Amino acid sequence: MTDRSYPLNTWYAVGWDYEIVRGRMLARTICNQPVVFYRRADGTPVAMDDACWHRLAPLSKGQLRGDNVVCPYHGLEFEPGGRCVHMPSQETINPSACVRTYPIIDRHRLTWIWIGDPASADPGRVPDLHWNDDPEWTGDGGTLHLKANYLLAVDNLMDLTHETFVHAGSIGNEAVAEAPFRVSHDRDRVNVTRWILNQEPPGFWGAQLGKPGPVDRWQIIHFTAPSTIALDVGVAVAGTGAPEGDRSQGVNGFITFAITPETEKTTHYFWAANRNFDIRNMSRTTIWREGVRKIFAQDEAILEAQQTAMDANPDKVFYDLNIDAGGNWARRKVAAMIAAESRSLRRAL
Repeated sequence: MTDRSYPLNTWYAVGWDYEIVRGRMLARTICNQPVVFYRRADGTPVAMDDACWHRLAPLSKGQLRGDNVVCPYHGLEFEPGGRCVHMPSQETINPSACVRTYPIIDRHRLTWIWIGDPASADPGRVPDLHWNDDPEWTGDGGTLHLKANYLLAVDNLMDLTHETFVHAGSIGNEAVAEAPFRVSHDRDRVNVTRWILNQEPPGFWGAQLGKPGPVDRWQIIHFTAPSTIALDVGVAVAGTGAPEGDRSQGVNGFITFAITPETEKTTHYFWAANRNFDIRNMSRTTIWREGVRKIFAQDEAILEAQQTAMDANPDKVFYDLNIDAGGNWARRKVAAMIAAESRSLRRAL
């Protein structure tokens, strides 16, 4: 059995697609594995271990020669598939001189890596975050480097009652914490649905709707294991049919999250705030992005403080509340993925 908190046979976001460019290498640790990323001349992304076969020097400190990576220490040259094609001072190349490479793909403005068994890397399993590049939606996003385990970020997003307390004055008010919610799940997904009916909107949403009076507000969380979340949120004028599916008298956003373990205690957290109204107004896009950035900075502070407290109290037993139902189901899905990998490994042995 493994003591990892994350599965390996899945797609993880490694960065925004614009971060990986031709002519330059990007070093990033994914699931405790240092990896170097770059693009070939044709724009295809490449991911390989950031360690030379010879003496483990970081390849990211070397240079690109065309589509090949040249080690900064002794000049060994590796083609995009990881095979060494040049060794200084000798004509014969050791056939074992290879660096591991990984399946990698661009999708929904992000670049994704499959860090586990490459034979099981199915591009069809890249999580659906199409709102990031759907022409019917517009938005922008950012990145947090979170000094906390990635599952703490998942917990945070699966239970939005914290908005009442952590985000008071922007997206939180008392109505959020008191509203009922419903949890459903299937093989690798969990959904949490909350409707807050006939209540005054918090400041952010009141400004977006631009109409006085009470609203019907929705928060529908779509989780895909192990760590991707699409949050369907919005408000509509109270009593105009939003709970029944008519959102025409409201405003709607999809906030997307691709959460990637860096180590057991650090996380790459990619987020985007998208909307399907007033989509040509770049000023509103900036307001959304910066407003959400400030909100997530509040989450960052509380999650890092939580990780610090957990490190100081490793024997602490945690107790669950009703509000933890969505996060608990998400963790069960992750645990099932890790257990399945462990069974496969035992069979292989």
